[in-house]
Amino acid sequence: MGAWGPGHFDNDGALDFVDDLLDAPAANRVDLVQRLLARAVDAEGHLEIDPGSHVVVAAALIAAQCPGGEPVSDSRWPLEPLPAFPDDLRSLAVEALDRVLADGSELAELWSETASAEDWRREVLLLRRVLDQPMPGEVPLFEV
Repeated sequence: MGAWGPGHFDNDGALDFVDDLLDAPAANRVDLVQRLLARAVDAEGHLEIDPGSHVVVAAALIAAQCPGGEPVSDSRWPLEPLPAFPDDLRSLAVEALDRVLADGSELAELWSETASAEDWRREVLLLRRVLDQPMPGEVPLFEV
């Protein structure tokens, strides 16, 4: 799978997506993330490993801009400041992460065969939780 840890950026596919994002013109980066997430949500059948890894990275970048989100930094690549992601990408990212965690996800299947499976799943679920929180000033429809 080309992974060296359960972190969001600890695999070859994740770093490939970061390269694609940095190679894209700054004005196109939000659109690139939005299209990636939408493709994952709309995918029928099996979700392959690279799109799954890319979804996790995109979700981590969006979550970094949310209250409670972890800052994104890595000494292996210089991540330029990203434009502010619109709030509607948060719900799309949650849907895409649900697809990554579901049956039919090659990424989840491969992680399930490793000793770090629970660590990976916990990290993705924490990311999902940050994205699924109401924004300041929003009132949730239902308390959970």
